[in-house]
Amino acid sequence: MGKLYVVGLGPGEAQGMTYAARAALEHADLICGYGVYTELVAPLYPDKPVLTTPMTREIERCHAALREAATGKTVAMVCSGDAGIYGMAGLIYELSDGYAAVDIEVVCGVTAALSGAAVLGAPLSHDFAVISLSDLLTPWELIEKRLLYAAQGDFCVALYNPASKKRADYLQKACDILLRAKPPETVCGWVRNIGREGQQSELLTLAQLRDAQLDMFCTVFIGNAGTRCVHGKMVTPRGYENKR
Repeated sequence: MGKLYVVGLGPGEAQGMTYAARAALEHADLICGYGVYTELVAPLYPDKPVLTTPMTREIERCHAALREAATGKTVAMVCSGDAGIYGMAGLIYELSDGYAAVDIEVVCGVTAALSGAAVLGAPLSHDFAVISLSDLLTPWELIEKRLLYAAQGDFCVALYNPASKKRADYLQKACDILLRAKPPETVCGWVRNIGREGQQSELLTLAQLRDAQLDMFCTVFIGNAGTRCVHGKMVTPRGYENKR
């Protein structure tokens, strides 16, 4: 029986990977994934063969990984962050009918909401929602609904895919929705290239975030009513002081 690991790489550098992720890559006969992600691990395993497909060809990529594993190989399908959060884990399982000879194992990684939060301080210490602003697979009307409900519920929010060349105004639109239920002075932050060369971050208000020029390499954090700046860090209290 072949083995297919679906591996979350975390931020991408070796020190951000879990031991389990490194072990899966060590055991793999073949590394598969989107080229941007396979390039992150190629320097660590220069002698391992790599199978890639371009963006938007995820189904083809997953079938290829399953076929290779069905021949008895050990395959590692790599994803940035966590494989089960906007990664390939779900699609691999959806396509796995017909590949009974493949043992699938998901290897978790550190998603951008967690690694980015660590850069900013402790913005997600209470209940939070993770929402992608990409409407390639999700209708914008549904994204709008989720943003509004998260704001009305006073959740902290981590936004993935906040903007791109084709979606230059999506972050602005998202902030306008959040501002219906959150005050403009709400503490927010963003991190670019988390854990990689060129990492940048900033704390700002929700009103200021509306006009920020960000891109697909950024993860955005919106606080709740209790979030505040503490020594230059974004902190959302859990409520321990109130209990005391």
